[in-house]
Amino acid sequence: VNGLTLWEAQFGDFVNGAQVVIDQFISSSEAKWGQHSNLTLLLPHGYEGQGPEHSSARLERFLQLCAENNMFVCNFTTPAQYFHALRRQVKAPYRKPMIVMSPKEILRKPISVLNDLLVPSFKEIINDEAIANPSSVERVLLCSGKVYYDLINERAKLNKQDTVAIIRVEQLYPFRDDMVREMLSSYSSAKEVIWVQEEPKNQGSWFFIAPRLSEVLFSGQKLSYAGRPEAASPATGFGKKHEYEKQAFLATALQ
Repeated sequence: VNGLTLWEAQFGDFVNGAQVVIDQFISSSEAKWGQHSNLTLLLPHGYEGQGPEHSSARLERFLQLCAENNMFVCNFTTPAQYFHALRRQVKAPYRKPMIVMSPKEILRKPISVLNDLLVPSFKEIINDEAIANPSSVERVLLCSGKVYYDLINERAKLNKQDTVAIIRVEQLYPFRDDMVREMLSSYSSAKEVIWVQEEPKNQGSWFFIAPRLSEVLFSGQKLSYAGRPEAASPATGFGKKHEYEKQAFLATALQ
């Protein structure tokens, strides 16, 4: 009862061959047979320019399977968040599968301290704690996973720490629209809300997240997309093209 079974792919792509099992059992066993499971899949979702077979855990496929609170789909930004989500899998009074997209580099980032492990629980959404005056924010970016670090580095280069807020969606499903709306309410001057992702537009979270974000926007706010253009392949195999595409969507998000 208190155990936790983890299945890890060396690269998230390697789960593709298990799609039949995911469709038949992991995403729907509770709805079909009343069977509960806290099985956790660790699927490193890289996008580091290593090519199409070492980049995508096909996040979009898992999000298409999400309904009726059947599982968690997460993409963390800190080691502490990773810890708290795994702890929740064991301590929660319910059993749900969890899909973890975070690449291993998140575990190595020196951004969590011991006290971060002592906070009460996992945070589904993390607001921008660096914003001193929310009323000065002109643009709000929302993202999930390691692209957050590209955004904060680019924001610092452009000296836009006071005018651009970055909200982290650590849990994509179930999507906490109530928390996002509360955070957006504090940025009353922001007219632009942008979803930023590393994946091509037809992949990743965009088509899942866009209708949900549209429902929590306030009057006068406009939702748009910043990420790679649509593509048939999950990722390019050319490092220079990968970096060029990344700089292009960072510029779109922070122009």
